[in-house]
Amino acid sequence: MTSPSIRVDTDVNADDLVSLYNSVGWTTYTKEPQELALAVRQSLRVVTAWDGEILVGLARVVGDRVTVIYLQDILIAPEHQRRGIGRSLMHEVFAPFGHVRQHVLLTDDEPRQRAFYESLGFTEAHDVRPRELRSFVRFAD
Repeated sequence: MTSPSIRVDTDVNADDLVSLYNSVGWTTYTKEPQELALAVRQSLRVVTAWDGEILVGLARVVGDRVTVIYLQDILIAPEHQRRGIGRSLMHEVFAPFGHVRQHVLLTDDEPRQRAFYESLGFTEAHDVRPRELRSFVRFAD
């Protein structure tokens, strides 16, 4: 298997997005394919991984470009996981934002995910020292 090509582009076809998001079980996003495509287009930066013409990975950030950047999504098709693609996408998606003070993400409570993000320098909010932080989330009904 060859290494996928990495692209920076917010204009990704809705069918390609639906296929990738469905492959990792993120079906809530795929119920409205055009909304998913619009959300991706409106992101600050989108980095994708392609195996030929097949979308196999995506990372995207949203934020204000000055004080906070939020990793909205990172997903790699299951058959392409554990090959360094996620790490490459993370480095590339955050590359222009080294000056931004806060890089934030919200993720599932899975040991592999925690280890992955910690290996990239992220810290759980409650572990940040010397300052104690809390994180909150509210989902629409």
